[in-house]
Amino acid sequence: MEKITSFTIDHIKLQPGLYVSRKDKVGAETVTTFDLRLTSPNEEPVMNTAEMHTIEHLAATYLRNEPAWKDKVLYFGPMGCRTGFYLLLAGDYTSRDILGLVQNCFLFVRDFRGEVPGASARDCGNYLDMNLPMANYWGSRYGALLENIPEDRLVYPE
Repeated sequence: MEKITSFTIDHIKLQPGLYVSRKDKVGAETVTTFDLRLTSPNEEPVMNTAEMHTIEHLAATYLRNEPAWKDKVLYFGPMGCRTGFYLLLAGDYTSRDILGLVQNCFLFVRDFRGEVPGASARDCGNYLDMNLPMANYWGSRYGALLENIPEDRLVYPE
């Protein structure tokens, strides 16, 4: 079998950033998959499932309610390696095109207090696996990176 695209990226060189992972055609529409990389793979500790789960609930809620983008959001969810998230949008975009959206999303995660949306037995299959203080921490950390992100953190390393 051929390697899938995400396994062809040099994870030794990869640093936290906002990357276009791939672009796919679905009929006449382009779907852009973004790699929101929060940790340096194989160098830093990965995120725990509780904070990733909390970020997933908060970010998905934010993105699907953001007036200019909500109709373009197809998916937001965690990477299995626990170093970041994938965001799939309907349309042909660059990392720079969505920088403001992602930054505002993670500032929302940073500043969120109270009951996590969907964190109940009725709404979620694992509602007890949540860690809001750590989600706030990761929102702060990634939001700060996005404020002054260098160009080389917007394009995968060669």
